[in-house]
Amino acid sequence: MKTLLLSAVLLLSVTPAALAGETNVAVAANFTEPAKEIAKAFEAKTGHKAVLSFGATGQFYAQIRQEAPFTVFLAADDETPRKAVEAGLAVADSRFTYAIGRLVLWSREAGEVGGEDTLRQGGFEKIAIANPALAPYGAAAVQAMKKMGVYDALQPKIVQGNTIAQTFQFVDTGNAEVGFVALSQVIAKNQGSYWPVPDLLHDPIRQDAVLLKKGAGDEAARAFLAFLKGPEAAAVIAKYGYGAAVAN
Repeated sequence: MKTLLLSAVLLLSVTPAALAGETNVAVAANFTEPAKEIAKAFEAKTGHKAVLSFGATGQFYAQIRQEAPFTVFLAADDETPRKAVEAGLAVADSRFTYAIGRLVLWSREAGEVGGEDTLRQGGFEKIAIANPALAPYGAAAVQAMKKMGVYDALQPKIVQGNTIAQTFQFVDTGNAEVGFVALSQVIAKNQGSYWPVPDLLHDPIRQDAVLLKKGAGDEAARAFLAFLKGPEAAAVIAKYGYGAAVAN
């Protein structure tokens, strides 16, 4: 009887933090700042910890195919998570759109970007974009320039970053006067001038999340995705300028 009572007391004394888990989340570079805020709120509410890694969506997919230890994937597009499901690398019914990305042309200098005329006049030496083969924001930038009819003229001035984060750094350090980056990055920096690229100039940047097969039985991974769908995460996502998520 004493043993049973002792066991009951021990169970009651176990804190939520002691029972909490940890999930490894691969996060598209454009979502760096909001992901940090969401992970902090997630841990405060659930006790679970989200360990975040940031990079290019295409690079993450290659790593996931090579058995990288990620349990959750927050991509910068909807195509890559779909491919992960089709390849048997992710749980089919777990995929959903968590944010709609917004592309902007940005300069760290106030008054440098004055709208589409900045591109048409081309009065700069370098323009930065993310690698379109790896980063959806880079692909959207190429689409926009081609639809505007300025791509051929600007191509010699293009410098590519491996990720949208590196692209932002090119502009922020002055290695390129202007660059196509994510609105969320500009909001976080709160400096310079920018032009929101009209949505009609590129395909929608639907950013999907998916539970990877390595996280199929992981309570913390499932809890993180559930939290990402909730109102607290939605408020952070909106704060950084993303469009409302559209569930699949």
